[in-house]
Amino acid sequence: MNRFADRTVVVTGGNKGIGYAIAQRFASEGAQVAIASIEPQVEEAAAMLRDGGGDAIGVICDVTDGEAVAALYDRVDERFGPVDVSVQNAGIITIARIEDLSERDWDATMAVNTKGAFLCCQEAIRRMRTSGRGGRLVNIASGQAREGFIYTPHYAASKFGVVGLTQSLAKEVAIDGITVNAVCPGIIRTDMWDYNDRVWGEMLGEYGPGELMASWVKNIPMKRAGEGSDVAALIAFLASADADYITGQTINVDGGLIMS
Repeated sequence: MNRFADRTVVVTGGNKGIGYAIAQRFASEGAQVAIASIEPQVEEAAAMLRDGGGDAIGVICDVTDGEAVAALYDRVDERFGPVDVSVQNAGIITIARIEDLSERDWDATMAVNTKGAFLCCQEAIRRMRTSGRGGRLVNIASGQAREGFIYTPHYAASKFGVVGLTQSLAKEVAIDGITVNAVCPGIIRTDMWDYNDRVWGEMLGEYGPGELMASWVKNIPMKRAGEGSDVAALIAFLASADADYITGQTINVDGGLIMS
C-alpha cells in the first residue's frame, strides 16, 4: 500500500523499539518521515530507513524543551512541508519502591512522557491549523494508563495524563479536521524487555532471569508478547482515511491482556 504518499509524519522516540517500528511502517507506505530523539543514534536510524527505500531524516530533539520542539517542526517543514501526522512516542520509565522513588525521577518521567507529548501536540496543531489540511495526532500511552503497576506510580501517572491530554485536545481541534487518539501498548518485545524483567523480577523477589516476563505473557489470551509492528499497524490505521471519524479514543494493543 501507498496510503501515505506525499504525507509528512513525525515520530518522536523513533530511533528504536516501538518508535522505529512506527517510522518503518509509515516509510514503507510512502510517507516522508522525520524521526526525533534525544539520542545521537537517531540519524543512524533514519539512514536505515533511507537504505530501505524510505524518505527520512533524523533530528536530535529534547521533547521537554519547547524551543527544541519548535525547531524540530521547523526542520520538518523546511525539508518536507507541513506535518500531517505526529506520533508522540518518546518515553522513559524507572522502577522503584515508593520510599526510594526520587523527586528527580518523578519530574523527569512526567516531563518526557506527559509534558513532551503536550509540547509536540501543541506545535503540531499550530502547523496543522496553518496548513488548513487537518491532521492526525497519535499519543502513545501504555497499559499502565488503564491500570497502574507496582513500583511505577510516576510512570502510571504520566500515562494517565497522556489519555487526559488526548481527550481534551480531541474536543478542541475536531472542528479543524484534526483527530487525536491514544494507543495503549501492552507487553511488547522491545529493548526495554530485559531491563523490566530484571528490575521488576528482583524487586518482586519471586523470579529468576526471564521468568517475570514469561509469566506475564502466560496471562495474555493470545499467549504471545506483542511486537513493535503490532503497535505500528494500529497507528497506521488511525492515521489513515479509514479512521476519519475516530477521535478522542484510547485503544489497547495487548493481545487481550486488558479488556477495558
